[in-house]
Amino acid sequence: MTYKVVITYDAEYEGYVVDVPELTGCMSEGKTIDEALSNVKDAIKGWLEVERKHGRSEVAHIEDILVGEVTV
Repeated sequence: MTYKVVITYDAEYEGYVVDVPELTGCMSEGKTIDEALSNVKDAIKGWLEVERKHGRSEVAHIEDILVGEVTV
């Protein structure tokens, strides 16, 4: 699965915030872009798992998540 993400720099945090527009409320952060992208992959996995547990989303392979496109 590939999700588009939006990465913005947060001067107060002194790091990057990553939002996943397709997954309402799914976001993460990190001090570097690489850390933020790694963290958002975990956030996506968690978001999908919660949706699956509550029967709100059909998720086949949570392990196969790729963040393939990035908008800066």
